[in-house]
Amino acid sequence: IYYSFRDTISSKAQDLFIIDKKSGEIRSAGELDFEDIQSYDLEIEARDQGTPPLSGHCSVELEVLDVND
Repeated sequence: IYYSFRDTISSKAQDLFIIDKKSGEIRSAGELDFEDIQSYDLEIEARDQGTPPLSGHCSVELEVLDVND
């Protein structure tokens, strides 16, 4: 199974997060600023390599906390 972001998420969100194609683990690619955006909705797709390939999807909601307060 291979994991990826769906085409529905913004390019800015794709730049801020990295998804491991084999494990599906999501990591931040840089610093997240609560003052800019308080939450992100990431649409994830899982696809196998069968014939025909099957896929599923889910939504991951990530909430950014303001650690300065």
